[in-house]
Amino acid sequence: MSEMKPYQQEIEKIMDDRTLAYWQRTEALAKYAENLLDYPEGTPEEFYLLEASREISDLHEGHGPKAPRYILPDYKKFLMEGSSFLRLDPPKTLFEAVNALLIFYHNAHSMDRFPVFLGRFDDLLEEFVLKEERKTAKEILKWFLISIDRTMSDSFVQANLGPEETVTGNLILELLPQLQNITPNVSLRYDPEITPDEFAKKALDSALRCANPAFALDSFYKERVGENYGIASCYNGLLIGGGAFTLTRLRLGTISEHCQDLRDFFENRLPLCIDTQLKFMDAKIRNVVEKRAFFDSDWMVKEGFVHKDRFVGLFGLVGLCECVNNLMAKEGKSGRMGHDREADQLGVRILETIEKAVNEHYCPYSYKHHFVMHSQVGADDDEGNSAGTRIAYGDEPELYEHLKNCGLYHHFFPSGVGDIFPFDETAFRNLDALLDIFKGGFKVGVKYMSTYLGSGDLIRVTGYLMKKSEVEKLKRGEAVANDSVVLVVDKTPARHLSEKKVRSFDEQSAG
Repeated sequence: MSEMKPYQQEIEKIMDDRTLAYWQRTEALAKYAENLLDYPEGTPEEFYLLEASREISDLHEGHGPKAPRYILPDYKKFLMEGSSFLRLDPPKTLFEAVNALLIFYHNAHSMDRFPVFLGRFDDLLEEFVLKEERKTAKEILKWFLISIDRTMSDSFVQANLGPEETVTGNLILELLPQLQNITPNVSLRYDPEITPDEFAKKALDSALRCANPAFALDSFYKERVGENYGIASCYNGLLIGGGAFTLTRLRLGTISEHCQDLRDFFENRLPLCIDTQLKFMDAKIRNVVEKRAFFDSDWMVKEGFVHKDRFVGLFGLVGLCECVNNLMAKEGKSGRMGHDREADQLGVRILETIEKAVNEHYCPYSYKHHFVMHSQVGADDDEGNSAGTRIAYGDEPELYEHLKNCGLYHHFFPSGVGDIFPFDETAFRNLDALLDIFKGGFKVGVKYMSTYLGSGDLIRVTGYLMKKSEVEKLKRGEAVANDSVVLVVDKTPARHLSEKKVRSFDEQSAG
């Protein structure tokens, strides 16, 4: 039994961890067991070397994923038809509708035990809300939101609103600041031609108070993903009724450290990493589709709430900023991304190179037989790699230059990209100007952006929400209900979160 000792010690360590709630321990034990398996058949040998050197990351999906990473069930179909598996008829009232959804959520899942997509709340619930007195509807929605926050303790659970203004949308925007919940993460599907300015300003006021909602440019996602899309997890644009098989990532900042110069990067190291990641994703997708039980037996598939041909593979990346800055330095140049035109254009060249390879790669199972690029928000072990294509925190340029820089890169990522612009209290007195900034950002190419109050408790860490007070509790050794807090503790200095620039309208006026 001596060969079992290391495994037993790790199991004991997880079981005795006082900072984990019961369900967090069971989840950690399950993931540990899964990772005793080998990676899927067909995983290229180069992957093991590039994972060890931290140039490629499987984003903690595990060695044997049993289901797709992100699943977006068709909740509209569910509310219209009910479910035989759940023994539920179509709801007739708001009370029945929210309870039916909560039951579905409890029985749904993605890679982990929580659904990453809760649906477009206003589209799903408006017909039921309109049948109720406004006060009654608000009370029901309040407890619906509280229930979600207390039972789905993960910041990567996402819901959507918009682009139209609705009674449901207004009620939720009134409730979000009041409740100060971490979950769900909310995105407003924003269209300046459809979304009224007053409704958009109400959403911005809410975002300043509780970091919710973020703004997604609706026209971009409709064109690049599809008319019936949802924003899931952090900011993943995916087809409703489908989702994403996998999200694997290049750590571009780390890759740039393993090459001699610009030529070596483009001719040798980057092509090797891209090709390895593409083959690794193929192996994982084949494993989920052909070997695992999900698409053969899961009730969501059998009842038509999920369809295999609506899933894609997400080709992710982080660390563009560090990659650009490292390569500029290797060429003897001092320019930095966000501050130098040559550096910014190098970033474009890197993304064009990756995009070309991704678009040329054929995958039989991925939607339209191709993967899509994803600017990933980062993980707890990404030291030396800023989230996606973001400028490193603490080195952000003046606001308008920052927005234009984002516009250079966002269009490469039809399934997930975003930037965050915190403001101080002056923003509350300047909601019209703040909305103009968001509109201006979208005009120069930004596709997804968010804000929050720099001094508030609720903040956006990368693409998900977190309470500073919860982080402090975990640092003191106290268990907290939300799983995602652990992603921040002990990593905050490495991520330079405290250095993220907080904008002021006094500064903007002075400039």
